[in-house]
Amino acid sequence: MDHEHTHAHHTPNALSFEEKLIRLVEHWIKHNEDHVKTYRDWIAQARKQGLTAAADRLEEAVSMTEATTDKFTQALSVLHRR
Repeated sequence: MDHEHTHAHHTPNALSFEEKLIRLVEHWIKHNEDHVKTYRDWIAQARKQGLTAAADRLEEAVSMTEATTDKFTQALSVLHRR
């Protein structure tokens, strides 16, 4: 006897909240690392153009971004220990 299924099935592939958070934090880490590379390229170009004061501020932004990435990495470590 054939019948139609109209209800949703819970799939085993559904991620838990923690798994979603881990993936999101991993994404943020990669995203920040990509931004730092771009920032450094622009800093080098700014220095070549004699824009030292602006380049110095951008270096500070790099440091802040790296500090944020470090916090994301620490959070990821905590999540992986659970």
